[in-house]
Amino acid sequence: MIQQKRWASGMFDILVSNNNPILGFFYGKLQFRQALGYFWILSWALRSVPEICYASLPAYCILTNSTFLPQKLWLHASLFVNYNISTLSEGLKTGLSIRTWWNNQRMIRITTMSAWFYGFLAIILKRLRISEPVFEITKKNESSSYDGRFSFNESPIFLPSTTILFVQLMALFTSLFGWEPRVRNGLGYGYGEVICSAYLVACYWPFLKGLFGIGNHGIPLSTIFKSTMLSLLFVYLCKLSIIV
Repeated sequence: MIQQKRWASGMFDILVSNNNPILGFFYGKLQFRQALGYFWILSWALRSVPEICYASLPAYCILTNSTFLPQKLWLHASLFVNYNISTLSEGLKTGLSIRTWWNNQRMIRITTMSAWFYGFLAIILKRLRISEPVFEITKKNESSSYDGRFSFNESPIFLPSTTILFVQLMALFTSLFGWEPRVRNGLGYGYGEVICSAYLVACYWPFLKGLFGIGNHGIPLSTIFKSTMLSLLFVYLCKLSIIV
């Protein structure tokens, strides 16, 4: 995760500098397709912002009893199923197992909304001359019977993912026990929002297990406390938007 943050921050720093591929296309010798390729790679950190917003949207809709999906979900569902089937088939053709494919899918979500997001914040603060990025030393874990499990520490890099998990759990419990407010205008949330929220919980399953883990395989209490406060703030803002 720390290494992903370094990559994301370094590439985003290039993207917002005078050496970015857009300027290279207009004023340099980069071809259009080359510029697009470099831009796609260098925009890792940028992609974290809309992904966090989209991850928060299903929970927001459940907590406010609103919807962002159309009544007929067949088009969106077909796109989602088609994407997963195509990526799964590509993985199977290269010799990957279904479990490896699924681990890759959820690690994309976790990495984007945590490591890449912190890389984005680090460069924004640098460009605003508020703080400079600090080189973080990664600790190497010795091999043991727990190989393959997530290891946690008190690094803030685990805070966004833990918060997103808590928000989705709060939304699902709200839907399960019928705590959502009455519909004011239009339609309330439906199965689509619940499925999206449950899918995110499945993606963050290692963090859910980390809530009950011990030692390096458990999320520190400080991170749990901060994530709880941020989740409650999110719920409060959702309720406030209903009043307004």
